[in-house]
Amino acid sequence: MKSILRTTSVLALSVGLMPVMPAFADMDAARVFLDSTIERSTLSRAEQEAEMQWFIDAAAPYAGMEITVVSETIATHEYEANVLAPAFTAITGIQVTHDLIGEGDVVERLQTQMQTGENIYDAYVNDSDLIGTHWRYQQVRNLTDWMAGEGADVTNPNLNLDDFIGLSFTTGPDGLLYQLPDQQFANLYWFRYDWFTDEKNMADFEAEYGYELGVPVNWSAYEDIAEFFTGRDLSHMGVEGDVYGHMDYGRRDPSLGWRFTDAWMSMAGMGDVGEPNGLPVDEWGIRVNENSQPVGSCVARGGATNGPAAVYAITKYTDWLQNYAPPEAAGMNFSEAGPIPSQGSIAQQMFWYTAFTAAMVGDGAAAVLNDDGSPRWRMAPSPHGVYWRDGQKIGYQDAGSWTLMQSTPVDRAQAAWLYAQFVTSLTVDVEKAHAGLTFIRESTINHDSFTERAPNLGGLIEFYRSPARVQWSPTGTNVPDYPRLAPLWWQNIGDASSGALSPQEALDNLCAQQEAVLARIERSGVQGDLGPVLNDEMDPEFWLSQAGSPQARLENEDEEPETVSYDELIQSWQ
Repeated sequence: MKSILRTTSVLALSVGLMPVMPAFADMDAARVFLDSTIERSTLSRAEQEAEMQWFIDAAAPYAGMEITVVSETIATHEYEANVLAPAFTAITGIQVTHDLIGEGDVVERLQTQMQTGENIYDAYVNDSDLIGTHWRYQQVRNLTDWMAGEGADVTNPNLNLDDFIGLSFTTGPDGLLYQLPDQQFANLYWFRYDWFTDEKNMADFEAEYGYELGVPVNWSAYEDIAEFFTGRDLSHMGVEGDVYGHMDYGRRDPSLGWRFTDAWMSMAGMGDVGEPNGLPVDEWGIRVNENSQPVGSCVARGGATNGPAAVYAITKYTDWLQNYAPPEAAGMNFSEAGPIPSQGSIAQQMFWYTAFTAAMVGDGAAAVLNDDGSPRWRMAPSPHGVYWRDGQKIGYQDAGSWTLMQSTPVDRAQAAWLYAQFVTSLTVDVEKAHAGLTFIRESTINHDSFTERAPNLGGLIEFYRSPARVQWSPTGTNVPDYPRLAPLWWQNIGDASSGALSPQEALDNLCAQQEAVLARIERSGVQGDLGPVLNDEMDPEFWLSQAGSPQARLENEDEEPETVSYDELIQSWQ
């Protein structure tokens, strides 16, 4: 996810409560850390101490070394930087500085290190959205070879890769692991459970629309619900002031681009069937050939970025923003729009990140909490658009992941790899997950402490324990150069959001500009046999008449609305 989340979580860090760590590396420091910080873990205390002893022994050659790592600013990384980094230094003697900056800045500095070879950071937590970039440019160490070679002596035998839930996101088409997940969160549907289960609201909705008010399965139902709640008088529930059936944002800003690549188009049904991403056409509309080489973005080359499903997606976005969201939403970016649902005037939001959960149950969210602190809201699977088909991804899952650059000296990479494993270790992961609610391990998700906490987290635990979660994934390997392609989205979608261009015009520009970047990479030859080889342009009807994506325009884009009871949905996941 993005830098815009920096203000969305209020984290009660224990850093100020921890005893001062001794300035030497031994088990005494580890025991102080375990006593003061690790209340919950999947490991027994003896197992925790054994893991800490391994870190002490493995880190001995690097004691006194100063390393610097970087990540975006979200609650999970605040916990790492303020709690886990000082503990790691005390336990191992490796002086680690964990910088917190905007996600866009993380990508920019990583890109600079790729271009110059200068070692800016010893390790990065950057989104697995760059997996296609890393695999093609080969400027990051693939961890499969690293753990068997130069990183073998500093690879924790208790790392337990099989326990990580996001390795498919960080694995290239060559089967090699390029990044280690550090935090994950999904883009889900959020709604006011109390409003949806109110008897008067339910009766009025069914009388007006002819079906039951519930969690929308498709966009047609979402639109009906948005219309129903916008301007509705909810004084019978003690709600005063204007209410709205939808929340979004529209300012021409980098966060607007992430809103679509993360992954509004997949929800509409633009790409092909496939997990973790559609093949051969992904949710960016980029088509690849059988060798995973990008061959086009526009429909004329077999892509889908400017196809009917994409136009439908942008049209719905602009219509809903104008008709059902607060008037000020069109001028907001993500960071400004994020807190609005917690203020109590929003009925539902389709584009909602579970990273907001910590803030949505905090002190500033009284309007959406019951007196006992339990949530009046819930989260559920995102509804899908009319072009969506079974087997397609239905939303985005962020996977901020540890990345080691080839340009980092070996000893510094080894020390940074130790830190990366420490903050993702079985010893600390449950406690870290309670702080940031961004899950990376199966064992953590199933820990008893989250069974106990689940009723106050609005469906988060049920979602991550369900088979449904596999339909949410980050950007995949079809995108060959994320840093160059991502900015094109907000610049062009901004033209549609502002009304300067129609959705079709904005998407025509977007796909043409994406193909211009692909063509430059192809001419440069820097990605070799992995780089783009653009198809010749053809009559778009040729591609629209083929099976799969891009799909021809449907005569009726308003499908029969469908909802499901939230309680029945949760039961189906058990």
